[in-house]
Amino acid sequence: MSPGTAARRRTIRNLVERRTITRQSELVDMLAADGYPVTQATVSRDLAAIGAVRERAGDGAVRYVIPPPGSGSEELDALARALADFVEAITPSGNLVVLRTPPGAAQVVAGAIDRAGIDTVLGTVAGDDTVLAVAADQSGGWRLAKELEQMGAGR
Repeated sequence: MSPGTAARRRTIRNLVERRTITRQSELVDMLAADGYPVTQATVSRDLAAIGAVRERAGDGAVRYVIPPPGSGSEELDALARALADFVEAITPSGNLVVLRTPPGAAQVVAGAIDRAGIDTVLGTVAGDDTVLAVAADQSGGWRLAKELEQMGAGR
């Protein structure tokens, strides 16, 4: 992910958290005003990458929100999609799991793992094409790798 992509996604996150956004086209216009000329397709991918979902408010209006980490099945679905779409190899070692991705996709996968709130994961570190997931149990890398493999294959 380029530095511009990361900055744009931070901007989207801030907009979604501070304003009522009901359509992706609104975000396209807001981003253009902030110096990020993008298409609706890019906004759609960015919303998925940051874990934003559409939610119906009490008044019936639908808006984008970013649920807290580990708050529901949406995060697990997003993780399954990220694993299926981007992960090329999963290799365990001790309490570590190394996930290989195409260049630029590692941060998307690491973010999806972090947001999923898997109890056995202490945290992740992402480079450009590699994610390092740290399992809580000293020898839990093998179990975590198997769990991630199954999640990615289930999509």
